[in-house]
Amino acid sequence: MKVAALFSGGKDSVFSVWHALHQGWEVARLLTLVPPGPESYMFHHPNIEWTRLQAQALGIPQSMRKTAGKKEEELEDIRALLRPLKIDGIISGAFASEYQRERLDFICEELGLRSFAPLWHKESGTYLSELSQNFEVVITSVSADGFDASWLGRRMDAECIADLKRLQKRFGISPCGEGGEYETFVLNAPIFRKRIVIEKATKAFRGTSGTFAIEKARLSA
Repeated sequence: MKVAALFSGGKDSVFSVWHALHQGWEVARLLTLVPPGPESYMFHHPNIEWTRLQAQALGIPQSMRKTAGKKEEELEDIRALLRPLKIDGIISGAFASEYQRERLDFICEELGLRSFAPLWHKESGTYLSELSQNFEVVITSVSADGFDASWLGRRMDAECIADLKRLQKRFGISPCGEGGEYETFVLNAPIFRKRIVIEKATKAFRGTSGTFAIEKARLSA
């Protein structure tokens, strides 16, 4: 099976690539859409430019395309990236968003491709446990009651996940961030040839939301 991966650099998209490679599939290309801001209906925004380091760490070619981030119109940007490729299907990190899954399935049907979402409705506790044991992930944005500036740049280890579950009980957040409560960036994974080291980053927090902007980073053996 030869596939392309919708790739944001966050935990869900990297995990999906990991899953595909474990299935013995060839991940021929990473497809990254770059929205102008956080308002995109489908695409990840914080630190998207640093996915180029992840692509290098994975050894997989990457195609990047700017998108206006407007509802429905951004689907044409996916089509534009997919049309030149000779692949059997695409994989995505869709977890619970019917909006995202339905539109990806529609595009694949239109182009004669198969759509795969390895994380679709995966049990959150199992997923987060696998993630903390195998990946090095940092939280890059938060936007919900219960979060404060201390979450920005925080590693998603077992203690962090326990705290997310406490916020779930108190504030009703999704521990996997499926409501947009937080976003992430993967620094290392079993499929990376090198890990990413953040050398400089800036935190900005106001009210119940904030961002962790990576300003300087490099690959390290």
